[in-house]
Order: sequence, then C-alpha cells, then structure tokens
Amino acid sequence: MLCIAAAIAIAMMVTQWQRVAIAPEQLHNDIIRLTAQQQHYLCRVLRLQPGDRFIALMQPDWWLSELRDLETAQRLEPIEIQTELAIAITLMVALPKNGFEEIIRCCTELGVRSIIPVISDRTLLKPSAQKLQRWRRIATEAAEQCERQHIPDLADPLSFAQAIETADGSDRYLAVTRTSAPHLLALPLPPPSESIAIATGPEGGWTPHEVQQALNTGFQPISLGQRILRAVTAPIVALSLLNGHYEVYSSACSSCSEGAN
Repeated sequence: MLCIAAAIAIAMMVTQWQRVAIAPEQLHNDIIRLTAQQQHYLCRVLRLQPGDRFIALMQPDWWLSELRDLETAQRLEPIEIQTELAIAITLMVALPKNGFEEIIRCCTELGVRSIIPVISDRTLLKPSAQKLQRWRRIATEAAEQCERQHIPDLADPLSFAQAIETADGSDRYLAVTRTSAPHLLALPLPPPSESIAIATGPEGGWTPHEVQQALNTGFQPISLGQRILRAVTAPIVALSLLNGHYEVYSSACSSCSEGAN
C-alpha cells in the first residue's frame, strides 16, 4: 500500500511540473542554460521563481530541475517514466493545402517517432524555411504537453521518390483508396523490435505512378477503412490504429511479465 501511495504522490507531482525540452548543448555539468524563449516562458508566463522546479525533457530522459536564476537551472535527479509507443513509427505525409499543423500536433500526441513531409504529384503547398521552423516548434510543444520522452523528428520536405527510398521501416505501408487492399489491422503487424513507415496521400490521392513506385520499393498497400478520408484525417487515423494496437500489445506484455513473477 505504501508503494502505491508513493507512486500516486509522485504522479501527482509530475503533473504539476511543467515540461521543457532541453537540447544537449544547453547542459554543462548539470547546469542548464535556458534559451531566451524558455526564460520568457518559465519566468514571465509561468512566473516561476528561483527555487521552483520543472521537468527537463532531455530525450529520452526526464530530469527534475530547479530554476537557479533567470538564465539557468540545476538538473537534480532523473524521473522514471515510460510514455513512448513500443515501436518506432515514421509517418510520410503528402502535404495538404491546409491542416498540416494539426497533423503534427495530433500525431505527436499519438506517438509518432518521425514525420516526413512529402511533395507528391498533387501537392500544392511549398513550405518556406520559416514554416519548417514553426512546424518543429509545434512538434516540441506538443511533445512537452502530452508528456512524451521523444520529440518527433520533422524532416525537410522530400519528393515522393526520395521519401520512399529513405523512409526507415522494416514494414512499410501505403494508404490507398478505391483499391482492393487489406485493412491495416488485418495484417500481421511487426513486433516492437522492428519499425514501421506508413504513407498517407494528398487531396485526390496518390497518382497511379506513385502507387507503382511505392510497390516497386517494397511498400504494402493498405486501407484505413471503407470511407474516403480527408488528407488531414488519414494520417491521424493511421496513427490512432497503430497506437491502439501497440498500446494493447504493451499492456498485454506487462501483464504477462507480472504473471510470470
């Protein structure tokens, strides 16, 4: 009972501490040098004072940290946490005209490990360098908010041909519509020791040439359901299906381990 009570107390404290992503170059001998943006957020927005604590997200670890002054913080002790999916998922998204920021937020919450924006034959959006910086900031903020251990890697946009050649994944899937293809969850999904890459298309779907290109490089065509999904909806549905599968997988493995003990 004492162990359970202690675990609950720790969990309650963790929910009260703000999480801030810290880059490796910000740390020197357990002293964190805060960026100007972090200083503003912690001291001006949250109104933290020297001696107040927060969680430093230092991928993949969490560290309890204490604000020393307006510019620095002290790393104190690690916090044991496990919030990541059991498998690494790379999401290849054909850039929609609108809504990519929502895709980043939702798929970060659902556990994606990396996102590759794809310039397909039907893509109209050509993002600027400033837009890429904004997208990466959104991924960081979403990871902090949803208590991730990893901030998803957001790649520079690639052509479809480049994306299918470079995407990591021992199992690679291409979401298609109006084509006979098995549902994603009807397939024997890989164990956590492997990895997944899944590609979702633009408004209007992949062109026949793109589908053939993907098949030639080892992608498995899959369906996300009987309905036609919007370009913004499809990647979120794909991640939701995989999230549910591997969250259940992890829970089942934990139960088996506890039973064996």
